[in-house]
Amino acid sequence: FKDTEAEILSQFDNIDKSLDGWLIKSENYQALNTILPKFKEKVQTIYIDPPFNLDSSDRFLYHTNYKDANWATLLENRLKLAKEWLNEKGSIFVRCDYNGNWIVRPIMDEIFGKENFRNEIIVKRGASKAGLFTQFEGINSMAVSYDNFYWYSKNESLRFRPFLKEAREEQKIKGKWTGFDKGEAYDRPTMRYEILGVSIDKGQWKWSKERAHKAVENYKKYLDGFADKYTLEEYWEITGRELEFIRKNDNGKIQYWVEPREFVYVDNNWLDITGYSSSTGFQTENSEYPLKRIIETLTDKNDLVLDFFLGSGTTTAVAHKLGRKWLGVEMGEHFYTVVLPRMKKVLAYDKSGISKEVKEYQGGGFFKYYELEQ
Repeated sequence: FKDTEAEILSQFDNIDKSLDGWLIKSENYQALNTILPKFKEKVQTIYIDPPFNLDSSDRFLYHTNYKDANWATLLENRLKLAKEWLNEKGSIFVRCDYNGNWIVRPIMDEIFGKENFRNEIIVKRGASKAGLFTQFEGINSMAVSYDNFYWYSKNESLRFRPFLKEAREEQKIKGKWTGFDKGEAYDRPTMRYEILGVSIDKGQWKWSKERAHKAVENYKKYLDGFADKYTLEEYWEITGRELEFIRKNDNGKIQYWVEPREFVYVDNNWLDITGYSSSTGFQTENSEYPLKRIIETLTDKNDLVLDFFLGSGTTTAVAHKLGRKWLGVEMGEHFYTVVLPRMKKVLAYDKSGISKEVKEYQGGGFFKYYELEQ
């Protein structure tokens, strides 16, 4: 075995540069401190799902029943260190629920700055347990169906690619008409002009005057010579999928045409994807789908992703499948029974989670794992 190991290692001029990732069994404050010199300002995205601030630890593999002040201190100390790991274009996501969101937000504001707050995102927990209430005559509260993600950036001036999700089948094949007026919440006088005999004195139109008038002419041309031969979708296809259209509908409202699309924009409501999964048997296993949405959007190939509350290993599994570098820290004994077997399975090609949606992922890879003594 030693001869084989030496032969494999000899193929790499710099083994650390060839690695896809690092797994570290350690108390995470110690790990973040110890390894900081190697990774300072090199991480593109951090995602953590710290143990929630609950009343009881009975159902979990680690302590969750911290006092509020202790839980806040646990997070604050680690988040201060985490900020030093992020590069200047980096982002961090912290997952929590209603027990801790009121603590997480002010800590993040203090460490990363209120100006770097990006969004509070809600993500579905999983199957609703509302049906359980049918056995009772009354309830004292409603079922909780979502958790919170808090997204902060390292730098206020950063701009990001939009978050996207696959469009519904009908959106892929058929366009739709929607209002061209952006509403009174927007107010740019230079974006108010007459169009098809309609003027507005408040708010603004969506596009510049020149662009809008061109879209009006495009639609007139379609009606005059092609509407009896083609649907608008067909006409848009044969003219190169680039034309824009504006009309006045039967109610006198100005509308623009939204073309068929493969993907649509995502806002901060992520209830379309579940937040938990059960492929490993770990009590609070994160689903791969929210992590895919985060990592795919905010990182590029070979960027470094960090999770220092790794849990069942979802963050590192998704990062690997998407071709990103990764680093995960976990202190529980499930490091050996859950995380390590899962990442070995990812190298051997894991069919679960997002695997079938990521065509580039075919298994393979190379990582190290360590245990830091206390």
